Amino acid sequence: MNSLAEQPIGCPYCGAQITLLIDCSVGEQSYTEDCQVCCQPILVWTNGDSDDLAVEVQPEND
Repeated sequence: MNSLAEQPIGCPYCGAQITLLIDCSVGEQSYTEDCQVCCQPILVWTNGDSDDLAVEVQPEND
């Protein structure tokens, strides 16, 4: 069973489509990840597994 899932999101700062690599073995988690395009910090919340993954993002500096 692969516990990693790729999740495309839109950066809340620049709008670029980026891909996050989510570790689904952790279950519910929150962390900060920088946008790969504009380098701004994005707050990421995840819940679920690779078959039913929910991801929410928002700007850290909001």
